[in-house]
Amino acid sequence: MTLQVRVDLALGVPPYEQIRSQIAGHVGAGNLHPGDRLPTVRDLAADLGVAVGTVARAYRELEQSGLVQTRRRLGTVVAVGAGREAAGESLQRSAAALVRAARAEGLSDDAVLDLVRGTLMAPGSASHPSP
Repeated sequence: MTLQVRVDLALGVPPYEQIRSQIAGHVGAGNLHPGDRLPTVRDLAADLGVAVGTVARAYRELEQSGLVQTRRRLGTVVAVGAGREAAGESLQRSAAALVRAARAEGLSDDAVLDLVRGTLMAPGSASHPSP
């Protein structure tokens, strides 16, 4: 799989966090699997037009959360067990349906994310999933 990550410097979100959250999203959606190699820090930085340190910080945070591992000679790979917390097939289908419906309504990706965040913060929503 070609890793699709984009950085929007006009957003109020730091570029490293945009990279981190998009890669975590790929793992959560099952687009990246344990053992899959991520681009090198230098290659991804060059592709995105950001500093090497920006990508390095995103990778460090992903490693600290247990989603990736950096291995000598192999580079950075998705960690074994990283997909365990991924959404089940039914939930992935529901998320895909939400995205299709939102795009059919003309919503931008940011508007969809705002909608989901707002729903998560709504009264009656559990603030943290139970373990």
